[in-house]
Amino acid sequence: MGLDVQAVDTDHQVFSVHETIPVQQAGDTVLLYPQWETASHAPTASIADLAGLVVQVDGARIDWTRDPVNMYAFHLDVPKGAHTITLDFQFLAAANANLLRPEMVVVPWQRVLLYPAGWYVRDLPVAATLVLPPALTPFTSLAFTRSDDRTLHFQPVSLEQLVDAPVYAGSHARRIVLDPQAAQPVALDLLADHASDLAMSPAEVAHMQALLAQTLQTFGAAPYRHYDAIISLSDVLSPGGGTEHLQEGENNLPAGYADDPASQLNNRDLIAHELVHAWNGRAHEPADLWSPTYNQPVGGSLLWVYEGQTEFWGRVLAARAGLRNTQETLDKLALDAALVAHHSGRAWKNLQDSTNDAIYMAGHRVAWRDWQRREDYYPEGVLLWLDVDAHLRELSHDARGLDDFARRFFASPAGGLLTQTYRFEDICSNLNTLAADDWAQFLQRHLRSHDERDALAGLARAGWKLIYTEVPTETFRQDEAEAGVSNLDYSIGLQIDERGRVASVAWDGPAFRAGLAPGARVTAVNGQAFTIPALLAAVQASASKPVRLQVTKDDNAHELSIPYQGSLQYPHLERIAGTVDRLLPLLQAR
Repeated sequence: MGLDVQAVDTDHQVFSVHETIPVQQAGDTVLLYPQWETASHAPTASIADLAGLVVQVDGARIDWTRDPVNMYAFHLDVPKGAHTITLDFQFLAAANANLLRPEMVVVPWQRVLLYPAGWYVRDLPVAATLVLPPALTPFTSLAFTRSDDRTLHFQPVSLEQLVDAPVYAGSHARRIVLDPQAAQPVALDLLADHASDLAMSPAEVAHMQALLAQTLQTFGAAPYRHYDAIISLSDVLSPGGGTEHLQEGENNLPAGYADDPASQLNNRDLIAHELVHAWNGRAHEPADLWSPTYNQPVGGSLLWVYEGQTEFWGRVLAARAGLRNTQETLDKLALDAALVAHHSGRAWKNLQDSTNDAIYMAGHRVAWRDWQRREDYYPEGVLLWLDVDAHLRELSHDARGLDDFARRFFASPAGGLLTQTYRFEDICSNLNTLAADDWAQFLQRHLRSHDERDALAGLARAGWKLIYTEVPTETFRQDEAEAGVSNLDYSIGLQIDERGRVASVAWDGPAFRAGLAPGARVTAVNGQAFTIPALLAAVQASASKPVRLQVTKDDNAHELSIPYQGSLQYPHLERIAGTVDRLLPLLQAR
């Protein structure tokens, strides 16, 4: 297949595509637009973004027909003796995605192509060409040559490899090779909207080098031939999210991340998370999550391994590399634990069912986050695997831990580029090899339980417990600032912004019982005009004076009293006296 993409219309954020596909047989030929995106585990690509489709066969235009059931499939009637199908169309990128700007371009290959049905994507070779706006530096794990300053010609690869290697290009860019002498080199590829945001101190580079060393120490031989940690530093390009690939990672971070990492405590393990996915997610993938095409539905029953254990390793490796100090790591784990403990939806929806969330919740707003539960396999997965680590150490008298599991279970032939699939039974078998136990029952208790004590069991087994004090940690403060709210989930049960808009309400918490719902606006607190400090003071004094709020919603004003008598409450971790500490040793560099 030939794929030519023009990523130059920055005025309209429109990608223009010209594609050629060799004819395999005459008659009904079906072309598919990718629907299921690998890293989202969901049908998140929208066919509505494809427009202007014109099809020619050997230079003569022919009609196409959309499948009456599958809107992502196009039928062509290819005449006998034909040789080449030619496609021209546009990918209309959403304006708020900001994928195509003069200073930065992101090319998600799965959004700019059609492919013939009936093939595994790993068996479809593609020769791609990409034209970019002027004066941009491109980054990708794909090999390419240039015919001029703007045109990239990529070495032919399979469709699977192409889609697994998006292109980022920016006017302000910097590349830092972490291990220049390594056989499988790893580089940081930094792109920013402003040149000043590319600054990264030698100490921060050293932390990144330590992260790579600690990851290889934990998992063993790298499954990639080389790896590019692509880091976009922008407050415009969806900061705070990542996407995993085998030989690169997309790390979309706030503009000031590299320059001021101390203000980015909640983002410190994103790069670690995406790097770990090279082993757990790309080189090794749950059997029901693997698919031969981008249009075949997948299952997420093991996302608590794929994402949950990867999130666990993100926390641990960030600590081992010095990206967070020990106290900052404890504070981050306290946020995880508090979030898990206060998700009341566990009463009806267990963790195993939450692994379906990616499929049916993607793209849909969740109004009652703690009651509906959304992708809790991330934070609860951290605690689940902490329990596994602590239990392994408990059974083996501290001779074995999750490091041993990771090195054994995710072992990969160096640079093999082949995906191995795994099942629940494989996990139990490998754990049993390290320390004999009924691991199926152990894991199922986490997955099926409706009791928060089971979810928090790993903390206790590691010698720690979740407590609340009146003083927030710096990690908690930064989490609030990133969300743009004051988080009172653990006292009166709401999150509210500085204008008084209620962003969320804890299900059946004090604010809920008072009648508050998301979208309401608080205008006064105890008779005074609303401010965050006034609300915090009222909560702090609630033991002696009720918290009375003046609230408007749907142009109706009313007063309500919150049934809470306590103080401000913020999560922390505390040692359990007389127990073995199995957490702090886990966080030490190897």
